[in-house]
Amino acid sequence: MGPHIAQTPPSTGTPDSPTPAFSTAVTDTTLSEALITLRKRRWIVIACLLISLVYGIYKAETQPRIYEAFGRIQVRTGSSNEYRVSAIQSSSVEGSKMLTEVAILQSDTLMLTVAREMDLANNPDFLGHPAPVPRASLDTPQVRQQTVHQLQSNLHVSQVPKTDIIRISYTSLSAKLASDIVNKVIAAYVQRSFETRFASTRRVSNWLSSQLDDLKQQVQTSQEHVMDLQKRLGILGFDPNHSQINASIEQLSKAANDARISRIIAESRYRMLAGMDPNSIEGSIDVVPGTTPVGLNGLRSQLATAKATFAQMESTLGPNHPQSKAQKAQIDELTREIDAEEQRLLLQAKQVYLAARTNEDQTTAALEAQKSDAYKLRDDLVEYTIAQRDFESNRNLYEGLLQRLRTADVQAGLESLEIDVVDQALLPAAPLLKPQSSIILTTLIFGLIGGIILAFLMESLDTGLRSVTEIETITELPSLAIIPRARRSGADQATLSTAQRNIGALSQPKSQFAEAFRTLRTALLLSTAGHPPKYILLTSATPSEGKTTATCNLACILAQGDARVLVIDADLRRPTIHHRFGLNGRVGLTTLLTGATTFEQSIQKIPEVPNLDILVSGPVPPFPTEMLSSEAMSKLLEHCGQLYTHIILDSPPILSVTDGVILARESDAVILVVRHGKSSKHIVRRARDLLFRSGAPVTGIVLNAVDLSSPEYYGYYGYSQYGYAGADAGSWESSAARNEEKVEDSK
Repeated sequence: MGPHIAQTPPSTGTPDSPTPAFSTAVTDTTLSEALITLRKRRWIVIACLLISLVYGIYKAETQPRIYEAFGRIQVRTGSSNEYRVSAIQSSSVEGSKMLTEVAILQSDTLMLTVAREMDLANNPDFLGHPAPVPRASLDTPQVRQQTVHQLQSNLHVSQVPKTDIIRISYTSLSAKLASDIVNKVIAAYVQRSFETRFASTRRVSNWLSSQLDDLKQQVQTSQEHVMDLQKRLGILGFDPNHSQINASIEQLSKAANDARISRIIAESRYRMLAGMDPNSIEGSIDVVPGTTPVGLNGLRSQLATAKATFAQMESTLGPNHPQSKAQKAQIDELTREIDAEEQRLLLQAKQVYLAARTNEDQTTAALEAQKSDAYKLRDDLVEYTIAQRDFESNRNLYEGLLQRLRTADVQAGLESLEIDVVDQALLPAAPLLKPQSSIILTTLIFGLIGGIILAFLMESLDTGLRSVTEIETITELPSLAIIPRARRSGADQATLSTAQRNIGALSQPKSQFAEAFRTLRTALLLSTAGHPPKYILLTSATPSEGKTTATCNLACILAQGDARVLVIDADLRRPTIHHRFGLNGRVGLTTLLTGATTFEQSIQKIPEVPNLDILVSGPVPPFPTEMLSSEAMSKLLEHCGQLYTHIILDSPPILSVTDGVILARESDAVILVVRHGKSSKHIVRRARDLLFRSGAPVTGIVLNAVDLSSPEYYGYYGYSQYGYAGADAGSWESSAARNEEKVEDSK
């Protein structure tokens, strides 16, 4: 028996639930599947390898003789730092500086300069073809772009690691052109470096010059302001301490304090005298310059004496006595003199007070005037100090920028010294040729990769069903058997009957082909529970898938036991079973259903298989579908079921006509025949869905015409030689293969 054991049959589908019970999942997505794919598509990989080998040999033999010339330059970082406007620390900008210089060497402007000076747009060696006529001009955008692009694509600029050296190389078919371009690039780069840096320095110098002019004007203005302040202050060299002014202020402050004290004393004396008793005024007045201390007191003494004398005279002489009157008059005179003296003293105190107040006011005014002058002088001094500092600052800035300007002028002539030509480009001695082995190996590697990719691409685009696992996944049906591809038989064809020539199970009973049908028989008999299927229908999705061959061989295998088997050719459109068995095709199913012949007259036998009866199709009717769906056909099948163990029906493709669907509903087991590598995934899935929607009891699939040497089936039936000593297991199947191809193609 074969390696495929019958699977549990699917449940009978219905229109409401067409999904089969059997399902399988592809789990072997491993490297082994990839290897199987590569083995199956090995000719694609081999073809890609051969093509890549031929192409590699061609490329190795015809590779162009390219010359490479190179030169080296050193870009020194900071050779004139001591003269720069602002010194640059080379350690912090060395990396970016070198990358910048590399980018400048590859710039479009520099390339255009080289192309103009060498007239590369009209150089045949550069263009690789004769110079254009008329001459091309780099002012044309397209010519300029093509020339610059070609120059940049062949020019290679790189920094030598851990150095300040830049390597410049150019590849060309002309050795002289390569060296000339490298030298011209170096010269143009040096010239550009000098011109751009000099121009940059000159721009800085011009800017500094304009700034210096403004600054110079500011210095002159501040200096004139300082001189005006000196003139206004009346000094040539101003004493910052001003001791004379400070001494005057101190003296005036002291005098103002003394005057204030004198005024307070005089005012208090005057206020006191103005409010005192006249009798005690003489004791409260200090000696004042210009006054007689005893004047008022003497008058008062005389007045007291006169009053005493008058009192005595009045008592002795009487008030009207002339002496008394004279004395009275003297008293009045003394009284008037005392009053006058008191008034004089009060007036004198008032005048002293007024004089003291006037002195105080004048002294205070003089002090305030002196202070005002001092404050003004202080403000002038502050203004003078600020103006002097502004002048000094502007002068220092002017002198510093002037020095920088002179340094920049010197630096402008030193910038070009930062680039040194280490190596001039020389004529290359030999062309650059890649090793032929490397070219061939590279093309072989790419060819292998391309072949593998193409193999997997073809595999993914291939809709044909070749793998059992793939078919089971697509159809969700078990595989009942794998039928190998038919091979030629080594036996003498003349000694074989028609049935033996066309049916491999009869001509080579010990072959792999016959063993595959025995596997199908076993799987079929075990597919239904309780009893083997009686009505067996073999059909396919499309023509030429080998269902007739499978029907004939399966019938012979089933009839080799004790079972009685009847084969009914139900393909009333293109019948072929009578050709396979070499029988008469004029009497058969159609004559039986129409009543033209009886059942016994319609049945035919073959001597090679006694238990096998054949009911051929008979003449092709005008309405095959109506005949197969008739009551007579149902009664015929019922009658045959009473006489035979198994009835095998060969039907047309179910996607072409509906005959197979009608017969499938009357069957116990439906086998879907799928041809290896021919049937499409979509077609097989559609046929399966059609059978399940019709309620057919689909048992499984049979993969027909399998090439057992293909990678998917490597090892299948490898046991077939075991137990068949002397059997020709590898050379069976005579002209049946050719007949099958012809007949099936006609269908």
